[in-house]
Amino acid sequence: MGYFGGFAVTFRQHGPKKRVTTQYSGGRLFRRKKRSAKKMDVKIEKPERLHGRHVLNRYEDGMEKCIGCELCAAVCPAKCIHVRGADNDPLNPTSPGERFGWIYEINYLRCIHCDLCVEACPTEAITDSKLFEFSFTNRQDAIYTKDELVVDSSGKPKQLEWEDWREGEDANTSGWMRATAASGDANFTGVVSWSGELGYGVRPAEKKSE
Repeated sequence: MGYFGGFAVTFRQHGPKKRVTTQYSGGRLFRRKKRSAKKMDVKIEKPERLHGRHVLNRYEDGMEKCIGCELCAAVCPAKCIHVRGADNDPLNPTSPGERFGWIYEINYLRCIHCDLCVEACPTEAITDSKLFEFSFTNRQDAIYTKDELVVDSSGKPKQLEWEDWREGEDANTSGWMRATAASGDANFTGVVSWSGELGYGVRPAEKKSE
């Protein structure tokens, strides 16, 4: 943006209209010429394995993958994850195991998007989307609950009113898991060894880069 662009934003904020925010400029790039809102409102393309907003996945039959083991909370360096497990109801289980994640919260005021929680999860329950543009008007909205993190009945992340979702940002939410699925053993490179996800099925193995 540059120094003069920053001064211009400050002057506009304290002008007659006292605007706090301006139009999204496609990656916060400063432009001298005015452009249409359609051209201004474009995001910069993100890497495939961007560490964005988390999601809690389901199996293809709709059951939750989280088993409430709390490993994600234990490994989190920012201590932003709070998990409590509970025993499954034998007649109406929430997950295939003995336990499920009864409480699951992520405080995004603390999260540093390191993805250690994703690597620690034994069932690939928590993964990432490509969404990185979300802001809050109060601290409570920044604490995502289980209801907000678990994917919907079609396997798609729930889109909240303060999140700026665009096409493709909910795709490949398991990109990081696919990259680390071999677990350091060359014998498993290119071999599908993870479970299917609701809405996506069993994802194909990544091709070896040449």
